[in-house]
Amino acid sequence: KAVVSTQSGHYGRGPIIFALSNPTSQAECTAEEAYKWSNNKAVFASGSPFPRYEQDGHIFEPGQGNNAYIFPAVALGVMCCGSINIPDELFLQSAEALSYLVSDKDLAVGRVYPRLSDIQEISVKIAVSVIERAYELNLATVYPKPDNLEQFVRDQLYSTDYPTFIPETYEYDLSNYQ
Repeated sequence: KAVVSTQSGHYGRGPIIFALSNPTSQAECTAEEAYKWSNNKAVFASGSPFPRYEQDGHIFEPGQGNNAYIFPAVALGVMCCGSINIPDELFLQSAEALSYLVSDKDLAVGRVYPRLSDIQEISVKIAVSVIERAYELNLATVYPKPDNLEQFVRDQLYSTDYPTFIPETYEYDLSNYQ
């Protein structure tokens, strides 16, 4: 509490607090505590979900700083383009791509990451960025390079939408068969 309060007063901006320990009960502090102790100035992300919080008319929706944003998207991009290795540059590219996916709406409610509920769409966009970088670094082995990388990535995704295997049935009158 003392560190957060002190940081809030000295620099004019709020402290950056990434309470990443899991589970939630082990987090370094709660979102509510971070906002209270910093007079609503904290930039907060956590490793576990915290509930929406309202204080002094401000609504905060703390986001999760989670490796679920980066590793699946990098893996998707690498598999789609057949990258011969995975250098640090691809992880840096994914982090930069993620930063562009944080909207003004996210920032307005205190989120420094996009909503985790949008993870599939986020992963597609990051994977496309990773693929672009892999081609720039001559790491990709899928040639020719697809014209529409986003559609190419989407076409590789596993879909849980199955057609029905239940045959169609029809009602008919059995009274003629007696």
